[in-house]
Amino acid sequence: MKLWVDADACPGPVRDILLRASQRLRIPIVFVANKSLSLPRSELVSSVRVGAGLDAADNYIAQQARSGDLAVTQDIPLAALLVPKGVVVLDPRGELFTEDNISERLSVRNFMQELRESGVMTGGPSGFSSQDRQQFAAALDRELARLHKPRP
Repeated sequence: MKLWVDADACPGPVRDILLRASQRLRIPIVFVANKSLSLPRSELVSSVRVGAGLDAADNYIAQQARSGDLAVTQDIPLAALLVPKGVVVLDPRGELFTEDNISERLSVRNFMQELRESGVMTGGPSGFSSQDRQQFAAALDRELARLHKPRP
């Protein structure tokens, strides 16, 4: 099992929660971004710097992640690629993307993008709050407990 992080837009508190979980449970974690990242030195922590292309990090994660892995991304099209592969996908606010909700989430995302492209101001997400951090930590703990089987 690996943890995959779409790191280009990952909030700092989420990164810190993921790093602590990786160390506590001894799960390898891979941060994928199109920029250099400052990460702690650990045999469990690695990063991949991809090219500057629009979906370079997403494409890398989609190609490398396997069933039973857990990915953190706020990119719904990436989640739509990962969920059918059996990858557990959380967004940074703790929402779990599943076979039951990913089609609807992708449709809403595409509709909102069409509105923005036609000039409609849709607003952005609210700032990342302490409640968001708590929701993410709880969702991560729940999913890791379900997925992770400690090695003897």
